[in-house]
Amino acid sequence: MRKHILIILAIAIVAGGAALWWAFQPDPARLPIAAVQGERPKITPPRAQTIPTIAVADAVGWKDGATPVAAAGLQVAAFASGLNHPRWLYRLPNGDILVAETNSPPRATKGIADVVMGYLMTKGGAAVASPNRITLLRDTNGDGVAEAKTVLIGGLNSPTGMALMGGYLYIADTDALLRVPFTVGQTKIDAKPEKVIALSGGGNHWARTLLADPEGKYLYVGVGSSTNIADNGIAAEKNRAAILQVDPQAKTFRVYGAGLRNPQGMAFEPKSGALWVAVNERDMLGSDIVPDYITRVGIGDNFGWPWYYWGGHQDFRVQPENPALQEYSKRPDFAMGPHVAALGLAFATDAKLGPKYTNGAFVGEHGSWNRVPVSGYKVAYVPFGDRGFPIKGTKPVDVLTGFLNAKGEAQGRPVGVITDATGALLVADDVGNTIWRVRAK
Repeated sequence: MRKHILIILAIAIVAGGAALWWAFQPDPARLPIAAVQGERPKITPPRAQTIPTIAVADAVGWKDGATPVAAAGLQVAAFASGLNHPRWLYRLPNGDILVAETNSPPRATKGIADVVMGYLMTKGGAAVASPNRITLLRDTNGDGVAEAKTVLIGGLNSPTGMALMGGYLYIADTDALLRVPFTVGQTKIDAKPEKVIALSGGGNHWARTLLADPEGKYLYVGVGSSTNIADNGIAAEKNRAAILQVDPQAKTFRVYGAGLRNPQGMAFEPKSGALWVAVNERDMLGSDIVPDYITRVGIGDNFGWPWYYWGGHQDFRVQPENPALQEYSKRPDFAMGPHVAALGLAFATDAKLGPKYTNGAFVGEHGSWNRVPVSGYKVAYVPFGDRGFPIKGTKPVDVLTGFLNAKGEAQGRPVGVITDATGALLVADDVGNTIWRVRAK
């Protein structure tokens, strides 16, 4: 009898060990990434994971004069270096460049998810303390390098988005939209920031992006979700996973677009005038889904998060269910690929990079952590047609690569993208602590 019990115990231990081993195995991609890009990406059945696939490139920085690799016909050099975690960029009317040197606010460690997140941030170069400042960069002699670098304003709280409107510089901290009086040309702000509206802070997606409308009436604020799929309940996601439309004079806001897990880069498409946004979709459904995307957003649009993705595909992990939302979940316009971490978005309105880059969108892809092999870690370009949409059948085109070295380590990670006054493309690299400048040869 005792022998039989020991045999049963041994089988149970082996089975349990095998199950644990299996649970920790990564989920490799079964499709080429191009199959999950474009207007009609392939959305395969989900492969839900209790233990997430983890594959983030180790951050090592740029060494021995290494730089990213520009596409044919382009060249790249540093516009500014020696920065401290530069994430977001904004161009002033006089050509000065503002850079938000910033990072996540301190995070509480309450459970295994927080421990995993802390590990990923450290591995990916995102665990440094936030500098909490906006720095002004000025190219004084027109040589494509910022000779002047001054701290414009400090003492902020994980700032990201910046916008100039009505004599104020608006700044999107992680928990508030602020403004300070500002005159173009000044290099230091001493005024105390005024709060326009409070924003929901805390959680995983801390960066708040900002866009001013051309008529100078509204501001748009991108506010990401607190968790992956409303893990702490939908009440904890109030006014999150959304783009807020703010009336700065009245200091009020309304939800403009919803169901957007982590809306980041925003820009108005020049031909249609529509608001477009780059969005990070959900994790832990396998290496092939869900694709991050860029899309138009109109007032009242809902893209389904957390219950649905890519136009009505249900995420059965989310309880309680919300069947009434399914038919109203808008399908995004263009998939950038699974887990690429699409952050920066800039249209080629002012770009002077040659005939290939006259009508389309540049997208900064920070890089994946939940996919094998890794994806992103590049700047891509999406060609648009004359009606304000990506060209039918097109796929993203690489513009700036080489952020991963031959060992697969991250020398840099691209975030915000804008054009400068000369038509070159500027790319914020928060691991390489550099602003890269891409221009035509």
